[in-house]
Amino acid sequence: MMNKSNENKTGTSSFYGLGIAPKILETLERIKFKSPTPIQEKAIPMAIQGKDIIGVAQTGTGKTHSFAIPMVQLLAQKKGIGLILAPTRELAIQIDEAFQDLVLPFGMKTACLIGGAPMQPQITALRRNPRIVIATPGRLIDHMGQWNFMPEQVAMLVLDEADRMLDMGFAPQINKILKFIPKERQTMKYRARDQGDGL
Repeated sequence: MMNKSNENKTGTSSFYGLGIAPKILETLERIKFKSPTPIQEKAIPMAIQGKDIIGVAQTGTGKTHSFAIPMVQLLAQKKGIGLILAPTRELAIQIDEAFQDLVLPFGMKTACLIGGAPMQPQITALRRNPRIVIATPGRLIDHMGQWNFMPEQVAMLVLDEADRMLDMGFAPQINKILKFIPKERQTMKYRARDQGDGL
């Protein structure tokens, strides 16, 4: 059963009490994150408990940290890789940047795989055994086709702006990727608007 996370107007005064690990709380303090946004307040506790999430949140509402915080916490405790699929290269780059402060205390690496950029730096990043991979669907398929990355070790999957990916015609690529991802995984899916489940 999927848990649906919608924005509301209530908020807690801090990130304490959401189940976030002390090391991550220290990072949030250092980067001056004081109060969770509604989507963070709803999604983070459920995601930390290992539940699947369907979130409805516009860009700019703190959506990225609502999945980045649980993902880093999960990967610090268990083996596996976190995979985030995004519809555009711009969004993928923004997501990768948002992860950097969170992964630093844990020594985790990320790889950002986007179309329209040279393959070789991305291959180099994949050879460094990143724990978190952020990708546009088409470029991820390219890397899978060259055996640079296979998602069999994905423990947590995020589909960011899933509705937009479908609108842009990425359904075949997403379905192809999903065939290689373990069935036993945690999934977080975000949409910019409330609609029927299309994936």
